[in-house]
Amino acid sequence: PLKDGMNLVAKEYCACRIEENGVLILSQFAGAAEQLKRDAVLVNPYDVEQMADTILTAFRMSEAERSARMKRMRRVVSHEDVFLWVDSFLKAGASLLPRSTSARQCGVKIAQ
Repeated sequence: PLKDGMNLVAKEYCACRIEENGVLILSQFAGAAEQLKRDAVLVNPYDVEQMADTILTAFRMSEAERSARMKRMRRVVSHEDVFLWVDSFLKAGASLLPRSTSARQCGVKIAQ
């Protein structure tokens, strides 16, 4: 279950890592976990042992692996932005309406 929204701080971290290095340790409950799960190191923040193991894993990660993961996360964050999210959200909502339903029938005021 998600515990927050888009979790922009995690995405901002990736976006600002222009040297493409660093490790993102992210709560599995964060809103960004689904989008960044391939390359972020996900962790249950309520499991102290798992947190410790995850931090150790991040410290031991090779520079090449850190760089490859960050490059992919930066690509995801730059392509799967808020505009894509809004577009997919609106399309999903529109798909729930019968094809013959007009905006006016739904109570949407149309500018003249």
